[in-house]
Amino acid sequence: MNTATLVGSLIMAAVVAVLIAVLIQAMIRGWRRRAERQAELIGTLPALPDTVGPAIVSATKGLYVGTTLAPHWNDRIVVGDLGFRAKAVLTRYPEGIMLQRSGALPIWIPDEAITEIRTERGIAGKAMTHEGILAIRWRLPSGTEIDTGFRANDRREYSHWVEQEAV
Repeated sequence: MNTATLVGSLIMAAVVAVLIAVLIQAMIRGWRRRAERQAELIGTLPALPDTVGPAIVSATKGLYVGTTLAPHWNDRIVVGDLGFRAKAVLTRYPEGIMLQRSGALPIWIPDEAITEIRTERGIAGKAMTHEGILAIRWRLPSGTEIDTGFRANDRREYSHWVEQEAV
């Protein structure tokens, strides 16, 4: 390789590196701006209860996919740690639903806030085959309706959740 080719290759590599850095910075800035816009809509999440009754639907292991503004399945909420996927366990109690996530704070969904539990093909950028996501639509204390998505390790467990909601 001659000197001119080497210099040209190094300049091209530097330009590509700068371009990648600028794109990453723009993505981070967009994520932060979205969080600022959503902070007022979301407000504070419901507090965890001190005690709960026996589980109505036993613990379902899987993946917390994300939370979106209802009814827009692709408008991910990024406030706090709601925008990050995590391994999770979903359990239903008479008082509500507990979503315990690895590496993130648990989410408590009070029973009176739940408006619908259904299966969906996708939510928050996670597209699956037929009925691959369990979507819980609920109303925040701020009045905003959101959908929380959960993908169970065993999709047959969805029937317990959907049946329980129908009761």
